[in-house]
Amino acid sequence: MSESAKRPFDFMRLRKPASLLSIVLVVVAVVLLATRGLSLGLDFTGGTSVELEYQQPPQLDEVRATLTDAGYDQFVVQNFGADTLVLVRLAESGNDKLAEEITAALMADGDQLKLVSSEFVGSQVGDELKEDSGLGLLIALAVVLVYVGMRFQFKFGIASVVPLAHDVIIILGVFALFQWTFDLSVLAALLAVIGYSLNDTIVVADRIRENFRKLRIEDPEEIINESIHQTISRTINTSGTTLVVLLALYFLGGEAINNFALALIIGVVVGTYSSIYVSANLLVSLGVTRDDMIVPPKEGTGEGDEEEQPPEWLNRM
Repeated sequence: MSESAKRPFDFMRLRKPASLLSIVLVVVAVVLLATRGLSLGLDFTGGTSVELEYQQPPQLDEVRATLTDAGYDQFVVQNFGADTLVLVRLAESGNDKLAEEITAALMADGDQLKLVSSEFVGSQVGDELKEDSGLGLLIALAVVLVYVGMRFQFKFGIASVVPLAHDVIIILGVFALFQWTFDLSVLAALLAVIGYSLNDTIVVADRIRENFRKLRIEDPEEIINESIHQTISRTINTSGTTLVVLLALYFLGGEAINNFALALIIGVVVGTYSSIYVSANLLVSLGVTRDDMIVPPKEGTGEGDEEEQPPEWLNRM
């Protein structure tokens, strides 16, 4: 193909170095998870939840500073339903006395507030959450495998699920490395990353399938490379605009959603990389060919799907 020789960047030329990089990152992430583990938040470890009502909306940073000065180290402070309602969650197991101590410590600064309620969550609930969250991630990956296998072809299903697992493991590895708190908001971010990365991978896979049917090129690597070039502008634009929003969330959204935004930022960067290299590498390694794209003839006709036109939304990209 004459145009491909003029391409400014040959993605598939870096296929093997990219594969080595992915393997190294995943192995390091697994080692970090096995040795350091995740710094689990109160959602998973249990603790005491104290709900307070202020007369005037408080500055959450000042509330955190007051609790730190009072000797509390593991806690989460966030608004709860209204600007004047504050939820304080502590890793300590406690009772009404602990809630009263928290209230007294915060009132010592002159703030007018009252204790609304306090509740203790045991570690058993946290253990159930860990099991359910892990099961939820596995089910999500299994559903993706089935969907893509039915929508495209089984090789495409494998090439879609492995990058998703790759992205999730690397994000978990980064959280284990820096010991950032892993709570339910980060778990929600992981599920969002799965959806985001899958969307990118499906767009590339759809173009690869169409090009296998339309282009008279025998080399699968060249077809995949051409498909990536046709979709790369869309991928970069989508990732770039998403990152702008996530960076705004991280810097302006407050401490309560910092880790959520961090997980998504890492996921968007790694997911963009994996949709280009991990997925494409797997298709080449699995030996995808034009024969895999052949659709069985329609009943009553001798014609297959060779002349099927690409979807209209794909042509506009």
